[in-house]
Parts: sequence; C-alpha cells; structure tokens
Amino acid sequence: MLLLNEFQNQLDMLQLPPGRALVAVSGGPDSVALLDLLNRTRNRHRLELVVAHFDHGIHPDSRRVAEAVAAFARSLELPHEAGRAALGPRAGETSARAARYGWLEATRVRLGAAVILTAHHADDQVETVLMRALAGSGPAGLAGMSARAGTIVRPLLHVRREVLLRYVRARGLPVWLDPANEDPRHLRSWLRCDVLPALRARLPDVDGALLSVGRHATRERAAWDAALDLLQGLDFREEHDGFSVAGAVLSGYDSRLGATVLAAAARRVGCRLGPGRAARLLRLAARGVSGALIELGEGWAGELVFGRLMVSRLAPPAAAEPWILEGRRGERPWGRWLFRWSRETPPAAQERVAFTAWLSPVPLAVRRWSAGERLRPLGGTGRRLLVRCFQDARVPRSRRAEWPVLAGPEGVVWVPGVCRSDALLPQPGTESLRIDAAYA
Repeated sequence: MLLLNEFQNQLDMLQLPPGRALVAVSGGPDSVALLDLLNRTRNRHRLELVVAHFDHGIHPDSRRVAEAVAAFARSLELPHEAGRAALGPRAGETSARAARYGWLEATRVRLGAAVILTAHHADDQVETVLMRALAGSGPAGLAGMSARAGTIVRPLLHVRREVLLRYVRARGLPVWLDPANEDPRHLRSWLRCDVLPALRARLPDVDGALLSVGRHATRERAAWDAALDLLQGLDFREEHDGFSVAGAVLSGYDSRLGATVLAAAARRVGCRLGPGRAARLLRLAARGVSGALIELGEGWAGELVFGRLMVSRLAPPAAAEPWILEGRRGERPWGRWLFRWSRETPPAAQERVAFTAWLSPVPLAVRRWSAGERLRPLGGTGRRLLVRCFQDARVPRSRRAEWPVLAGPEGVVWVPGVCRSDALLPQPGTESLRIDAAYA
C-alpha cells in the first residue's frame, strides 16, 4: 500500500493530461508492476491505458512472453497493441532500443496517445549515470533520465528494483525474467551484474553517490532550462514536435553559450543534442539562409524557417492513400493526422486559417496536395497557389509533404490550419459537415 500511495503522489506531480496513454510492457517485473499500479489508480489519473508490447524477436521464448502480456492486458480489460521485429539472438542493445522506441512512437502517433509510460526505476538510473560517466558525458548527460522527457514518462524513477520485485510477488503478478538482463555481452547487464556488485563490496554507498551525481547534474540542467525563458530576444517557443528560437540572436552568442542553450532547448522537447550537432545548428543559424535541413539523428532535424531556427522530429513519409470522407459521423487517420467529422449547423462566419471547417455535405477526398494546385482563399480575391498558402502560414518546408488537403468535385477546398477556400460554404441554418483536423 505504501508503494501505491507513493505512485499516486508521483503521478499527481507529473500532471499528465487525461486521455489515451501507451504503457510499454515487456513482461518483466518492472513493467508488469507499472501496469498494475496504473490500472489500480486509473480512476484518479483519468488515463485511457493501452498496453503496448514489442517483441524484438531475440529470445526463443519471445512469442510466449508476448502472449502472456496480451493475456494480462485482457485480464485487466485493457486494449493491447503488439509489435514484432526479427532482430535475432545477436542483436545489440542499441539496435533493440531503437527498434522498440521507434515502434512505440509510431504506435503512439497512430492511436493519438499523449504519452508513453515506461518502467525505468532508480536502479536503472544508477546504471545510466555510471554508463554516461564512463562514456565521458557532460553535466547534462550525468543527470541521467528525466521523469518526463518529451512524450516519454517514467513514473517509477524514484523506486528501487527490489521494491518492485516485492510488489509483484505480493500481488502474484505474472512476470518473465529476461536472461538478456544478465548477459555480460551487453554493457548495461555487465555493469549491473559484475561491476556494480564489485563497487558495492568496496564502496557500500556507491548507488547513493551515483544518484547524488545525477541530482547535482539535474539541478544544473534545470537552471539552464529556466534560463531559456529569461534570455531576452531568444524568443524560445515550443512548437509541435520540437522548438524554435530566433536565429539571428542565437548566432550572436558565444559558441559555448549557444551550444549550451540549444542543448537545454532540445532537452525540453525530448531531443538529445550533443556538442557536434549543436555546432552544426549554430552554423546554420549564422548563415541565415532558409530551407536547408540538417539531420540530427534519432528522427530529429534542424531547419531555418523565416529567420527562426527550428528543431523538430522528421515526419515519416505519410503512408496514406486518398480516402473519401463518408457517413454522418466518423473518425479516420491520414498519415500523422486525425480527421473527425459530424453533421451540424454552421456558424455565421468561418476563419480562413483554422483546424475546423464547415462544408456543404458533398463527397470529399482527403489526399496529398500537388505542386501547381490552387484555391480561392476565403475572403480573398483570385486563386492562390497552395505553396504560397503554406508560406503565408509559415509551415516549414520539411512538413509540407505530409500535409493533407480536402478536395471536392472542383478541386482543393481546404488545407487544414493553412487556408480555407470560399467553395462549398454552407447556407446559414442548413445542415453542414463539420470537420476537425488534428496533427498527432
């Protein structure tokens, strides 16, 4: 009961938005404990839990583990998502982690979940700080994992492994002990099973000392995070899937200060940015030429957009075919977008730039846009190229390819969040089709 109360208090402090949330469950004691705690407290946190299990295809028992996780989810009456790769028994930690998090993020986007909850705990933090110290990380890296970084949330980061083991035993929960966790070929496993026990024999408080290093580094990291909002002229803004700052101001900073500020800004949105990549971004800001794109690894990229340096996730190609919006009410994804529609009376006036539109109920296609297409902007004159509309709305070039349009019998009538045309405007008091578009 003590752990349950501590867990509830931690969730309260994290202030997670209510709604759909993905719970990463490997089948091991830590993630099974996390799922059980979340399920027991769901009336309080108001999260719509979805169990997510990724089978790496490494261990011969992996299919059995996947089935056990699915059965546990069913016993809790929770929806379940499963992914699988075929990495094979020789796969390393890095490739396994990349495959797992890539699938989790793609699943989060597809389901419209706000966060991914993972079961990282205090012993994981000890190992992380030690690994980063051995790798020569700077102060920011020595802070270890954050309880919340971008879409990743770690509500058990203050709990020791032995506490979670006692919890699953007391609750009689079904768990699987992955032998890879004790395989010395993997660096983390070697540190866990060989190095840390040897250090504890000589330095009994080594875990506390490493956690203290992490706390000191966390305070420094938090100080730089707070400084972002105090630097006059930098104009730091959190954007969808990233951040932006005033490029000219940033390029005027001393290179060491600029790199530190960029690293702090990147951390706030869950992007890891080392000195080398920060230096490349600073050079991009100094050139002042819009349009160039710098890939930063792990699905992130930097771009100069209308004088602002923007760092954001590279959108995967929209694997979405055109489809016709049908029925009086519905919901359907297109790439990373989600469309919802229903019938209702339209307002007296509509906005040209909005993510909601009311249109006359005729067949409408959700599809890609093409170069050379035009529309007549609502309240404007003449027909305007869609690319000009994107420029007016300051949509980065890197995102335009994945932007959908709605097209009627005579062409494009709406670019969500960019421009509404004057076509298919419903008459006041008549039934219309309300369409809401959201970028996940």
